[in-house]
Amino acid sequence: MATDRLIRLFTDENRVRVFAAVALGAGTPEEAARAAGVPKKETALALLKLREQGVVTAADGDGDGGESRLVVAYDLFRTYARTDREEATRAARTPGSGLGSSSGDENTDQLLRTFVRDGRLVRLPAQWTRKKRVLQHIAEQTFEPGVEYPERTVNEKLRAWCEDGDTDHVTLRRYLVDLQHLRRSEGIYRRVA
Repeated sequence: MATDRLIRLFTDENRVRVFAAVALGAGTPEEAARAAGVPKKETALALLKLREQGVVTAADGDGDGGESRLVVAYDLFRTYARTDREEATRAARTPGSGLGSSSGDENTDQLLRTFVRDGRLVRLPAQWTRKKRVLQHIAEQTFEPGVEYPERTVNEKLRAWCEDGDTDHVTLRRYLVDLQHLRRSEGIYRRVA
């Protein structure tokens, strides 16, 4: 969900302080640093992240002499709120949608609710049969059968599963290949149907 991305963005105190300074009217990096009480270098890094995510933008011609000024992208927040509301409504109508899909087996769904949350792998189960079920779910939700994926794409997709979790993408990739959910040949991966 979009709000998850925003929450992660605002886990850094400097970013929050710089964002608040811009929201309260600081229009330049210098003004934001002064108002936030954050050193200029850290302010520049915070503004870079905030601008990359689109929550802070530059409005042309609002400053003295016509230069651009920093502003909060309120439309983005409205769009995120609307999108999350629509996703929540869809999820409420779709059984098992919190997992991406329902397996139809209550035990499997319970297992996935325990180890997979919001499209992220919390951790891999210790028990091998449970681990295999979770890995199968990840393979089915991430890769289309028969489609070829370069290793870089596989890594990106698996990193998304590992964000804020205990498992790294390399371990996941190795398990998926070892269990033959993915076949690897010359740096190209393909999910077995």
